[in-house]
Amino acid sequence: MTAQPVRIAVLGVGRIGKMHAELIARQVPGATLAMVQDVNGDAAAAVGDELGVPHTTDAAAVFASADVDAVAICSSTDTHVPLLIAAAQAGKAIFCEKPVSLDLAKVDEALAVVAAAGVPIQIGFNRRFDPAHKSVRDAVASGAVGDVHIVRITSRDPAPPPIAYVKVSGGLFLDMMIHDFDMARYVTGSGVVEVYARATVRVDPAIGEAGDVDTAVVTLLHENGAITTIDNSRQAVYGYDQRVEAFGSGGMAASENPAAHTGVRRSAEGTFGTTIPYFFLDRYIPSYVDEWKSFVRYLTEGGASPVDAAAGRAPLVIGLAALTSVREGRVVRCDEIG
Repeated sequence: MTAQPVRIAVLGVGRIGKMHAELIARQVPGATLAMVQDVNGDAAAAVGDELGVPHTTDAAAVFASADVDAVAICSSTDTHVPLLIAAAQAGKAIFCEKPVSLDLAKVDEALAVVAAAGVPIQIGFNRRFDPAHKSVRDAVASGAVGDVHIVRITSRDPAPPPIAYVKVSGGLFLDMMIHDFDMARYVTGSGVVEVYARATVRVDPAIGEAGDVDTAVVTLLHENGAITTIDNSRQAVYGYDQRVEAFGSGGMAASENPAAHTGVRRSAEGTFGTTIPYFFLDRYIPSYVDEWKSFVRYLTEGGASPVDAAAGRAPLVIGLAALTSVREGRVVRCDEIG
């Protein structure tokens, strides 16, 4: 697009948006933070003043600005579609946090406008950029593990989110496990055709009372015949547990949790190490930085999107299929969903 830094505005500066704004401002070569926006004026002002950029409560002002090349949509999920449409119509390049929407028809509406406008878009599935997870995908893509037969994904949070968040987030399948649905497609290099899910409430009864689950296992059948199993829990008392394994005809590849440090203690009672990261930002900040570097390369050098529009749609279809599977107690084909 230009030899000058890509000027990015962040829409929504809650926890994830504030993090993105800080990374763009401080850790992403070739990018500059142009502006921040939030419907909460105090939040917008606090982040804007801290990072030394203009702030506003008006998204339309961002889209109208000649000083903005791209927008990062980091607001609440229910606002993503109108912001995507407005950004595309304004000719701005788009980075959009997951999920695009909890409504498949609205996802299709937004992505159709983006496609018609021809603007670049990247979906915010940052785990693709985690070096350990990427090494598993690369081992599959290179043929190092042969024909992939089974992928196993473990994704367990250290503690449940607030119940107020549970009620509006889309729940375990559409908010938490959607990362894993994307990872399954990414690692295997193959779409998903069938979904079978089982889920229960084992951590906090209040989660069930809010209409969600906190413990689930999902089996996916891929187009290429591979099978992925995913287990999720809202509470792993030992920390933030994120692992991926691919097993195939030529061997296996896996990502493990990093330790907080490399120190160990050995005695007659055994060997003792440290914990794994407890918070998702402790684990994934490097992946978020690489995600932004990839976005900048995409805008400045061209080529295919690192995480294209299809990645904004397919995991939602899988998630909706998983919800249907839990409700109806059966295998659900993705083409039943859309």
